[in-house]
Amino acid sequence: MDLEKELPYAVDADALLALADGHHERPTRPLGTRETAGHLVKAYALEAPGRTVTEQDTEAALRMAADHLASGRQRGSLGLAVLIVHAGGDGDYVLVHTWIEGDMADLAIFTGPVGRPELLRPGRVGLAPCVWEAALLAHERDAFSRHVLDGTGPLPDRLAAWSADTVAGTVR
Repeated sequence: MDLEKELPYAVDADALLALADGHHERPTRPLGTRETAGHLVKAYALEAPGRTVTEQDTEAALRMAADHLASGRQRGSLGLAVLIVHAGGDGDYVLVHTWIEGDMADLAIFTGPVGRPELLRPGRVGLAPCVWEAALLAHERDAFSRHVLDGTGPLPDRLAAWSADTVAGTVR
């Protein structure tokens, strides 16, 4: 099949082009690293146009992360996590990404209506990060590998380097 001339039957050209037309950068900023429920948690704000992650949003997300991470050791958690507080265009999202045994990760996604952190609930089965969240998680995968797994020196120095390696500005 010549993809230059013909699209495979399963490709939804209209939907893909509509997504492409609406795609944009989203601001992101690190919210610091802190101890939460026995984990070192690196947090981020991610904001759709016209939206802002507030201190109240961050505190609510940290409480949600603490509840999730409280049983992290039972899921093989190694004690490092990434928290994304996403003020999205269609709702609010909180992602808790934890490194677990066997070079694996555990991901919890919570969703809810705009500006109602008390209504955030676990996302549906199969829900995965959006393109902007995935960009942050890709950076964090690389930072974890670079500083913690492949780093040298004492572990506290590796964790400090991992904590300092953040994304600020925008993601696409």
